[in-house]
Amino acid sequence: MTIEDDIRLQAIKNAFLHNGQAEVKAVSAKIFGDHPEARSDPKKLMSIINGIVSQVNSMGKETISNEATKYFPELLEKDKPREEKRLPDLDDVGERVVMRLAPSPSGPLHLGHSRMAILNDEYVRRYGGELILRLEDTNPANIDLNAYEMIPEDLKNLGVKVDRIVIQSDRFDIYYEEARKLIARGYAYVCFCRQEDFRALKLESKSCPHRNIEPQENMRRFEEILTGKYRAGEATVVIKTDLSHPNPSLRDWIAFRIGKAKHPRTGEKYYLYPMMNFSVAVDDHYLGLTHVLRGKDQLNNTGRQRFIFDYNHWKVPLYYHYGMISIPGERLKTSIIRKDIAAGKFSGWDDIRLNTIRGLLKRGYQPETFRRYWIESGLREIDASFSWEIFNSMNRENIDRNAKRLFFVKEPLKFKVIDSPEIDVKIPFHPEHKEMGFREFRMKPGTEVFISSDDLAKFDTNSTVRLKDLYNVSLKGKDLVYSSEQKFDPKTTRIIHWCPPDSDDFVVLRPDGINDRGVIEKSHLLVKGISQFERYGYVNLSSQNNEGYFLHK
Repeated sequence: MTIEDDIRLQAIKNAFLHNGQAEVKAVSAKIFGDHPEARSDPKKLMSIINGIVSQVNSMGKETISNEATKYFPELLEKDKPREEKRLPDLDDVGERVVMRLAPSPSGPLHLGHSRMAILNDEYVRRYGGELILRLEDTNPANIDLNAYEMIPEDLKNLGVKVDRIVIQSDRFDIYYEEARKLIARGYAYVCFCRQEDFRALKLESKSCPHRNIEPQENMRRFEEILTGKYRAGEATVVIKTDLSHPNPSLRDWIAFRIGKAKHPRTGEKYYLYPMMNFSVAVDDHYLGLTHVLRGKDQLNNTGRQRFIFDYNHWKVPLYYHYGMISIPGERLKTSIIRKDIAAGKFSGWDDIRLNTIRGLLKRGYQPETFRRYWIESGLREIDASFSWEIFNSMNRENIDRNAKRLFFVKEPLKFKVIDSPEIDVKIPFHPEHKEMGFREFRMKPGTEVFISSDDLAKFDTNSTVRLKDLYNVSLKGKDLVYSSEQKFDPKTTRIIHWCPPDSDDFVVLRPDGINDRGVIEKSHLLVKGISQFERYGYVNLSSQNNEGYFLHK
């Protein structure tokens, strides 16, 4: 077998696995690894690989499938119906479940939030019950008023059904009343220590000087805080636990702090703000939570919150702690994004360079893709990295059936085709679904066509190339010369894309910020939503006729 034969086989296999379009990088990696003798001239080898991959990609899915299963029969497994993966069952499920989503309204939801949204929604769908959206807004310094509307919108657009919305800043009086109960029973106290001193005493398992004050005096001091007597940093409310606990994080912990910042919703009505562990425990009880899904980074918080449940003899929800998913190199912190939007670095929260839910949906990712990815990721306790390759593959399965094909030429050069005849061209919008219609072109004698400067650099003078679905031409100086309309040998003839002379200017906005400019056939005016630009990738056409958003290959 020659190296060219091996390249062709690897390209066919890769194309079969990637919806009829082989990826040059994947094929070249395999070939360079299997043929070390060819590394001496990598430029020549890459030229051969590019040509063969282009030929294979023009063969059509049916031919590729036949060839792939002939040489790689094990790939037939790919044609079996995909086994639908399912989340593990929850324990101790009664007549219904009550679960919750608990984001902070610091901005809209991002990719990481979609995990907790999908998993909770899946379980409520399975068992029936209630899914509560609780907006945890007890940190007034990190609130975006628009988020109170954006977050429910994001969930709706993901297909997540919320039954009730609860806002924590509406519940301060509930938190205060629960604090009074714990203080009166000696489970909480008012502390006047400096934060660093309080922390140092905890680490040494020592009591702070205010820990054993009588409950009546602590109650008086608590009411003084509510009247505004103390400034921020002068007093806190602490939950009394076990100072000898082997985990210092679970020793006495702060439940309330004084804050003088103006709250975007409540203004200056409240000065004493509950910390997350206190408000979450109280809300989880009064909202009737049965099961709580959270990351394993919340294990210490779960331990702290259990003290509130135990002191009040409340039933504790069942907690499930899953492993963390890292999204390498991605900007997710809303406070940073907000500043960048204000500085003009991004157009808004739906900028396609951001991995916000609205930015990803704008690019063309489907709600079904988010759901499938997180269900298949499951509730595993091990940490993992988010895989864009898998995510894109799942999305490709969702969109390809309805994605009409179009010709787009990046960095175009215009060529006259010498001696070309008049010809009518009829190309299906989708090679496997002719019912979607056709793109029709009338190419006049001696017409001009656009081809990519990248494609031009890949073939030599006097070599014959195939303008896809049109005819064969050869390069003569600054012109293309018509050769024939005859069938071509995909093993020896390179196929390139083109656009007719009346094509429109078009720009593809990319998530990396480097936009691609070129021309596109006028048929794009008949296409809505996601299209596959052949040999380029999937693009979501915007409402502007001259631009689209790059999705993925």
